[in-house]
Amino acid sequence: MSEHETPLAAQEFPGGTTSDDPTASEATGPLSEAQAIEIAEEARAVTAEIATVVEGKPEVADLALLVLLAGGHLLVEDIPGVGKTMLAKSLAAALGATRHRIQFTPDLLPGDVTGASVFNQATSQFEFRPGAVFTQVLLADEINRASPKTQSALLEAMEEGQVSVDGVTYPLEEPFMVVATANPVEMEGTYRLPEAQRDRFLAQTSMGYPVAGAEARMLAAQTGPVQGGAREVIDAVRARTTPQRIAAHVRATRRVHIAPGLLEYVVRLATATRSHQQVALGASPRAAVHLVRAAKARAALDGRPHTHPEDIRSVIGPVWRHRLHLTPQALSRGASTGEVLDQVLAATPLS
Repeated sequence: MSEHETPLAAQEFPGGTTSDDPTASEATGPLSEAQAIEIAEEARAVTAEIATVVEGKPEVADLALLVLLAGGHLLVEDIPGVGKTMLAKSLAAALGATRHRIQFTPDLLPGDVTGASVFNQATSQFEFRPGAVFTQVLLADEINRASPKTQSALLEAMEEGQVSVDGVTYPLEEPFMVVATANPVEMEGTYRLPEAQRDRFLAQTSMGYPVAGAEARMLAAQTGPVQGGAREVIDAVRARTTPQRIAAHVRATRRVHIAPGLLEYVVRLATATRSHQQVALGASPRAAVHLVRAAKARAALDGRPHTHPEDIRSVIGPVWRHRLHLTPQALSRGASTGEVLDQVLAATPLS
């Protein structure tokens, strides 16, 4: 399927509605159980479609959908060849969304990402030529190979959904999601992502090696014949929703109920990371916001219009792991951010 192909008709999607905005009738009220179930069913259809290409990694596909519904961005750090790029491509294809890919290299310039003003000799005026960031799913491949100056070109887009060039602000399409990949084992020609950049990613994960059975099926799929008219296996992925519906689901997820007591619980968790003796830099206020959004998305993916404490506990790892910075003493003893978060969860009371 081409990235410009028209998505399937709305009546083919789970939920049976033909509206592009399934939440338009209750845009401000609490999310209903029926709407939560509709979001969950559509998300399951998308993850099932991703699974036809990315074998044996349902939890990674589920996390990608969770990040999308939470209105965030995903950082995938792993060794080459485990399917990071294929995950981003199949996600965009299953959403029916436009996608662009940027191969980050040391000589990549900020204008290559955001776009630039180009002088038109015919009109004697400068015209803005949009960069690759003007899309719905942006694959930032090997983001740590570009200089910090180029990496920072994504900051405004990721945080505010817009791009400013030459004093003019251009809004990005909805939904907008960055899926960035990074190779943690190669050091030559790479630049470590600064804390401000890592904090923009709602969640971080790794793919890992597939299990033997899934790897065998992947070999058969990617080395065998492709369907008629397709150039690669990703072209066979069917759109199971539309970007308009996903954008509506993102807005609807914000209306999932969370009790004031759970918000106070998140604040206590963040405070605990900041005062932990092994942590040099704890969870930021943005990290707390992202945790609440992720917990709401977790509830929506389970078909619930309200959050549980377990929603917070289940997503705190991928949402906070990449944000915590341990002290040199803790690192020398082999401590990990995952272990610190386990300690914080065990020591922080729910109420």
